[in-house]
Amino acid sequence: MSLGQELAPHLPFLRRYARALTGSQGHGDAFVRATLEAIVAAPDDFPRDVDPRLGLYRTFHAIWSSANIEEDPEADTREPEGIAQARLARITPLSRQALLLTAMEGFTPEDTGYLIGASADEVESLVAEALAEIERQTRAEVLIIEDEPIIAMDIETIVRDLGHSVTGVAVTRDEAVAQAMAKRPGLVLADIQLADDSSGIDAVKDILGEFSVPVIFITAFPERLLTGERPEPTFLITKPFQRSTVKAAIAQALFFDSATVPAV
Repeated sequence: MSLGQELAPHLPFLRRYARALTGSQGHGDAFVRATLEAIVAAPDDFPRDVDPRLGLYRTFHAIWSSANIEEDPEADTREPEGIAQARLARITPLSRQALLLTAMEGFTPEDTGYLIGASADEVESLVAEALAEIERQTRAEVLIIEDEPIIAMDIETIVRDLGHSVTGVAVTRDEAVAQAMAKRPGLVLADIQLADDSSGIDAVKDILGEFSVPVIFITAFPERLLTGERPEPTFLITKPFQRSTVKAAIAQALFFDSATVPAV
């Protein structure tokens, strides 16, 4: 099997991680492209002593860390990217990376340490630091679009545990749009398939047509939304999900949102 064939199954999930890390589909996909270009240019440099997925993420992190995009003191905080840069300056980048790698991507502390150059104990400390810092910084009103009652209740519990409030739980496209118009949320958590065979994607498009709001999609088939070929979600959770994954995604989505109210 060629290196390309070994890496192909892991690319959608690297895109998910890159987008969550940068807060942008465009920026995340650009880093993934740069990673692949580096591998193609120097295939002999690709780490072959580890699992291909680990090697892929390791190469990505080498590209990410060399870019230094988080160090821009001149960023204009009036613009969304400026706001994100200002927030990035208030949280250790390694902490955020450690949180996403463990909670969203499912790497062990040992593997995460390999990726970011830290020990397993340091990774666990970084994760705790990131969670504490992000939870202090963000608070929002959340609309949940989910037609499975048990899943909706679980998500609502996670949202409230993080200190956020829930504006409502919608089970259809029309209900989701109506609730969003009645009380504008600061974050939307949306399933893809809804109760009446309507689409959570269409519901979100309708909502975004009225106002801007960060969105996290929840799906059992994330690879269908991570091709890099069209406008796609920046934040994506795979079903079945871990509570820690939802917490990490919520924290990161709100981290890049200019309307989020700092917690007190």
